[in-house]
Amino acid sequence: MATQRISHEPAYVLHRYDWSESSLILEVFTRHHGRVALIAKGVKRPYSSFRPILLPLQPLHLAFGGDADIKTLKAAEWQGGHVMPTGDALMSGYYINELLLALLAREDPHAQLFDIYADVVAVIATGHSATLEAALRAFELLLLREIGLLPLLDTQTMTLLTLQAEARYCLVPEGGLRQADPADRASLSGADWAALQLSLRDEPPFAAALRACSQVGGDLKPQLRTLLNYHCGVQTLRTRQMMMDLQGLQRQS
Repeated sequence: MATQRISHEPAYVLHRYDWSESSLILEVFTRHHGRVALIAKGVKRPYSSFRPILLPLQPLHLAFGGDADIKTLKAAEWQGGHVMPTGDALMSGYYINELLLALLAREDPHAQLFDIYADVVAVIATGHSATLEAALRAFELLLLREIGLLPLLDTQTMTLLTLQAEARYCLVPEGGLRQADPADRASLSGADWAALQLSLRDEPPFAAALRACSQVGGDLKPQLRTLLNYHCGVQTLRTRQMMMDLQGLQRQS
């Protein structure tokens, strides 16, 4: 069987691991082949042409090949667009990368999710904190929908009853969407959940989801965080813990 070679593949680097003194293992998110592991030979050498461009949150075109689980990187071209974000924006980028690493199987294509990811990266690059929060909530919703972990948001999951516009409902890991009780820390009205569901049906989906999440982000955030942590099998994602640690240090100083 001939060795498969992929060329001019749109991609983003999700994570980098040291493989040897001169090489790296890359986890990349590609548009047509999903999450792929690549070995980048010699990339750590000072004269490597790959070294300055194989960075997270940068739009790339890659060429790679091989029949093993870890493919070999053949070429990489930066597609321009923006400089590396810093501060909270950079941590937000690492956060969405961690979600993809935790929730996507290797070589399982998600072309629409790739386009949504590119939209979110563009928002992250602006560094606008208000828009950034809504963009993260929109990405979380669309990611959960793409991988089949998001219930319908206009129906109670267990009873299949239509939501009442003024009643309050919360999203929980094992029960889906259910009517809230006084012990629930965060909830949304039935009208808010229905608006979110409607936004997810638009094409392209990101812009509509961004608008809807900007209205309810504060109460939506803890519910999505709990659901994502549950499906990732952790109490707190590493990037989230790092952000909390940094905020604690800032308060102490």
